[in-house]
Amino acid sequence: MDKKYIKEQVLSAYRFRHACKEFDGTKKISDDDFNYILEVGKLSPSSFGFIPWKFLILQNSEIRQKISPVSWGAKLKLPDASHFIVILSRKTPDLIYNSKYISHIMEDVQKLPQNVIDERKKGYENFQKNDFKLLESDRAMFDWGCKQTYIALGNMMTAAALIGIDSCPIEGFNRDNVEEILSEESLLDRTKFGVSCMVAFGYRKKEPRPKTRPALQDLIQWIE
Repeated sequence: MDKKYIKEQVLSAYRFRHACKEFDGTKKISDDDFNYILEVGKLSPSSFGFIPWKFLILQNSEIRQKISPVSWGAKLKLPDASHFIVILSRKTPDLIYNSKYISHIMEDVQKLPQNVIDERKKGYENFQKNDFKLLESDRAMFDWGCKQTYIALGNMMTAAALIGIDSCPIEGFNRDNVEEILSEESLLDRTKFGVSCMVAFGYRKKEPRPKTRPALQDLIQWIE
């Protein structure tokens, strides 16, 4: 493994990556490349490994048009992005320590022995009740789930950049209105899921301005 080469590849990808404002509608991401991006999202870490996200891949032009008026940050992306994802986060009914979903993950996905499941549930309950106080409100639980979806979001954008694919993360939308539209289209069960964020993938229409960031020393503090 050539560590120096790998580091330069990763840094090069981050220099290439930007919040793409407009996509070239004539260029499409191949199935193989997009499946690779999705696989990276699937493999991303989550708290306790409980995977609170779901990816809605909106390729239907009519549904894209419906959410456009209430998604000001996506207006220039929805018509021409090769692929457009609405990232959902699970809500309290699925994420609470004693839910069927949590049991399903531990029993059927992680395939843990029962004694380990019992201990993990106790630890997870204490975490939710006392450490992070997530049971104080449904919004606290939802926001906790949303934070984790951003891990998958970042990893997918990095994976895309490594193979020359552009992306744009999007928070510019009215959550209630988007959720209402998706619910009407039978794409969202609002009792279990809410919209966390959106992300568009494709190929840039024009080159962006140079990337700007503060100096590294302005962002870090060493404690020794």
